Amino acid sequence: MLTMEEAMKQSAMRFAAGEIVKGIIIEVRPKEVLVDIGYKSEGVISGAQFEDLKAVKVGDEISVLIEKLEDKEGMVILSKEKAEFKQNWDKILTICNEGGTIMGKVKAIVKGGLLVHIGVEAFLPASQIDVIPPRNLTGFVGNTYEFKVVKINQDRQNIVLSRRELIEQERNEKRAKVLGEMTPGDIRKGTVKNLTDFGAFIDLNGIDGLLHITDMSWGRIGHPSEILRVGQDIDVVVLDINKEKERVSLGLKQKLANPWESIDSKYPVGTKVKGKVVNLVPYGAFVELEPGVEGLVHVTELSWTKRIAKPSDVLKADQEIEAVVLGINREEQKISLGVRQLETNPWDKAIEKYPVGTKIKGKIRNLTSYGAFVELEDGLDGMVHVSDISWTRKINHPSEVLKKGDEVEATVLEIDKPNQRIALGLKQLTEDPWSNIDKFYKVGDLVTGKVTKLASFGAFIGLQHDIDGLVHISQVTEERVDKIKNVLKPEQEVTARVIKIDKGERRIGLSIKAANYSTEQLKAEQAVLDSLKPGEDLVALQHAFDAADEARDTAN
Repeated sequence: MLTMEEAMKQSAMRFAAGEIVKGIIIEVRPKEVLVDIGYKSEGVISGAQFEDLKAVKVGDEISVLIEKLEDKEGMVILSKEKAEFKQNWDKILTICNEGGTIMGKVKAIVKGGLLVHIGVEAFLPASQIDVIPPRNLTGFVGNTYEFKVVKINQDRQNIVLSRRELIEQERNEKRAKVLGEMTPGDIRKGTVKNLTDFGAFIDLNGIDGLLHITDMSWGRIGHPSEILRVGQDIDVVVLDINKEKERVSLGLKQKLANPWESIDSKYPVGTKVKGKVVNLVPYGAFVELEPGVEGLVHVTELSWTKRIAKPSDVLKADQEIEAVVLGINREEQKISLGVRQLETNPWDKAIEKYPVGTKIKGKIRNLTSYGAFVELEDGLDGMVHVSDISWTRKINHPSEVLKKGDEVEATVLEIDKPNQRIALGLKQLTEDPWSNIDKFYKVGDLVTGKVTKLASFGAFIGLQHDIDGLVHISQVTEERVDKIKNVLKPEQEVTARVIKIDKGERRIGLSIKAANYSTEQLKAEQAVLDSLKPGEDLVALQHAFDAADEARDTAN
């Protein structure tokens, strides 16, 4: 109950709507509270205005605002919240002007944020709740936090709060403290905050550090998720600090010894090693010898004899293989490995087994435009160049005289061990007929042969000893011939006189019309042939063959 002195003071007050007075709680009902303010009738306050109605006790003194002196039942309508709002307003203005903070309790979720009670009702936008705006606001209702007053509207009596600014301020202070205490080489506890393709961000109690993927393990890692997960607590090594930009570089593998420090003694050149294929690329295969140590088997080191286009043709990922250490570069952390070194190099014995001049037998394995490959043994081929097929005939393509799968004899001409090549020859099995051409043909001899090729300037006649002679268009008949195909046909058998032999140019000149000439007439025709213009005569039999092929294609 009010004391006599208080009653005297209260009675002297002017009871009017909007005034704040003190009262004593005289009864607590389920939904309302009765208060004696010293007026002729009691006042009533809605129970919803009390945070915990069960904690309200009879005899408690409270400040209330008179909303209405008498309602239809004669009761005084009071408000505890409006009294607090009016009393706290000046205090809130002072805090706001000073940029101060205030404690408040989250009452409810409203559109765009939360409603907070700080003595008066204030608005907390969703963007100001935390550094990262939360998706679910339900968990904040009923909790008490510290807030910063960021905006106040006196006319509307609106207040806007921020919790985010206080959190950021606290983090900045903590970040500055951590940066000030941190030095390279420190081992710090942290929590994995986020994973990216290039690394992981680690929360170091207020500041984020970057753990790059290359600093996670001495071994190969495709993605940070292979060894880390978000929320995981780990110990990391501080590698570098940029205080101006507030950036910290971290390492995980640095906690362990670098396996490359003693690599030379652990894997000396020539050592046979075992490992697992961890990556296949067009130029080779990477083999893991131990965590953090990989070697490269170049595609050329897979086989001594087989032409392997790509490593995946003979190796598979995760396959366990043996290899030999060929070289080590500790500074660049590279090891060269070889698989073919596990076997004897067949080229080491090739010179002894196939010395120059040796006659060999083998099957034609493949034909190309420049020659034929002959298999000498499994994995070892020799090549017959197109120019080494015949002494006398110009072969444009090996397929003109050879077929894949044919078994042939050849002579070893040269062995190039560094480039792993063996040159073979077919024509070298026989003597060059041009070296003894005088034994076979003399000027004036009468010969018989078949037309093998036609050209605009004449015809080639196939003679014995696999030699061709050339009948110039002027030597076919006594009459003028405009086109050689009008008088001669391929495969036609003719008789002709040898009127010229040029050993240097490897060429025999024939004359059909001189088959019945006397010695004096032969000399005359030979002089005519010798006087032909360079464009009409053949510099070499090779050129004649080229021209003949062209003429044949045109005729067809």
